[in-house]
Amino acid sequence: MKQFIMWLVIILAAVSGTCADDAAEAGRRVWREHQAAVLTVKLVLNQSLSYSGRDQQSESKTETVGTVIDPSGLTVISLSAIDPSETMRSMLASRARGQSGDLQIDSQVKDARLVLADGTELAAEVVLRDKDLDVAFLRPVETPARPLPSLRLEADVKAQVLDQVICLNRLGQVANRTVAVSLERIDAVVERPRSFYLLGPGGSSGIGSPVFTLAGQPLGIILMRHVATEGEGNVTSMFSGTPALGILPIVVPAADILADVQQALESSQTKDR
Repeated sequence: MKQFIMWLVIILAAVSGTCADDAAEAGRRVWREHQAAVLTVKLVLNQSLSYSGRDQQSESKTETVGTVIDPSGLTVISLSAIDPSETMRSMLASRARGQSGDLQIDSQVKDARLVLADGTELAAEVVLRDKDLDVAFLRPVETPARPLPSLRLEADVKAQVLDQVICLNRLGQVANRTVAVSLERIDAVVERPRSFYLLGPGGSSGIGSPVFTLAGQPLGIILMRHVATEGEGNVTSMFSGTPALGILPIVVPAADILADVQQALESSQTKDR
């Protein structure tokens, strides 16, 4: 009996190792095929803030991750990267409930550049914003010399709780803007008021990054969700993580993003005329 149990443990361990190897190979395949579609986006923002009678203006430089979804260079980023007003409102509301209405924020994109995998920088402009999805679409100001590597989003890609998924993320300058790949699991599937997915802590850092199924299909893009939290904010909520502040990284399904893509492409074509 003991020998049987020992052999059973060995067999189960071998099967588990094979499954892990299959997932790793799937991740490497996605990394090889799609890493060039995950870009660094350089931004220069002019921002003005007014709160409780005090005004402040500033210029800031920042970088975020963008995902190219069309060979023309149409790129998805988080709207929060160029318009932080909702994030700041959520944080302020958690600290001073009822006073966030006094906050006025204006953020204008002074300069935007898509940094390609080879380091080439393309001047870009914002062609569409969707506040509900936290999506902004950028496109190159001038038509690229050749089609850019891109993802083909599909409306019928879905996942279930505890499914393994693959996340790509373009790291910062300190890591030479290398594309990182990780295997994560779907922690939750939220159906209302709109469908979206939640990943574990390891998959929530690449805002603007794509998420794939193990079959290599783009499941969606990691973006931000903002909601007004109930109750008065306090010190405890500040240390409870972003969900307590009404801010949550989520995977917005490809189907929802596709609803805006045609309008963004049409806006780009109109500007070219």
